[in-house]
Amino acid sequence: MLIATDTHVYAHSPDGAAPKALYGDGSIERIARHGDAAIIALADGDLVVIDAGGRRKITTGVPEEVAALLALSTDPLNVLIGTDDSALVYRLRGDGPAERVESFDALECRSDWYTPWGGPPAVRAFAVSTDGWVYADIHVGSIMRSPDGGETWEPVTPDLHVDVHEVATSPVDPDRLYANTANAVFISDDRGMTWTHRPDGLSARYGRAIATHPADRDVVLATVSNGPGGGDARLYRTEDAGVTWAHVADGFPASCEKNIDTFQVAFTSDGTAWAAVGSTLYSGRSGGAEWATAWEAPDAIQMLAA
Repeated sequence: MLIATDTHVYAHSPDGAAPKALYGDGSIERIARHGDAAIIALADGDLVVIDAGGRRKITTGVPEEVAALLALSTDPLNVLIGTDDSALVYRLRGDGPAERVESFDALECRSDWYTPWGGPPAVRAFAVSTDGWVYADIHVGSIMRSPDGGETWEPVTPDLHVDVHEVATSPVDPDRLYANTANAVFISDDRGMTWTHRPDGLSARYGRAIATHPADRDVVLATVSNGPGGGDARLYRTEDAGVTWAHVADGFPASCEKNIDTFQVAFTSDGTAWAAVGSTLYSGRSGGAEWATAWEAPDAIQMLAA
């Protein structure tokens, strides 16, 4: 797992040692991992790739701020880049430069996308299924999906809340899709053709982060709060796909002033859950049922990538 502050990226050590610094040379926008490789998007749009072959910097040519990052492969390198302020998707192959995905540009529903403050929308997060379907959540504009690794795109059936803050897939069921929205959690069992709303048992409906267990499609972590400014932000866990929710408060803060944000909750492949609050990294054993402090970072943790 990768752990990022505004300026540094660390690699979690599964042997229990303190995370090891991987990168600390620039302002970090997003991180992604694929196998043992780390991909880091910098504020200037360039990517840093760190793998067994060393570290290299790639000039992408992307002029917009990077808001979302998805590594589909590393040999050869194939990365999708989603942007802030314009909601564009670029694909980077090899050493670049990145090219705009024209089918994403051509989506007819783009004219309906917006932000609450009147600015341009963003591609907020990506998710990919085990069989290569890619999902991009639009802030604000629901979720777009691609059945062919980001070559062609279409909207999911728009009967979920359009203000989506994070989308996630299940590693054991490619049909299962999750979304945490400004109206809590929605779940689909048909890749976004239909949706079930699962807010009951949550203390609030304004959702941000969502993560799914690697071996059980029904075990999910989600965060909610009073609104965009935070207030009583909480972590919840379900073992039945959101039919019921349990408030995580043993070994983890029962309530936080700031939002536990998109990218700040994750599962690693061994089933351990992770969540960041400020500079503290928490780990949840037994699939996120038992929590404890795992590490204190030098600065506030902005995102995790597992």
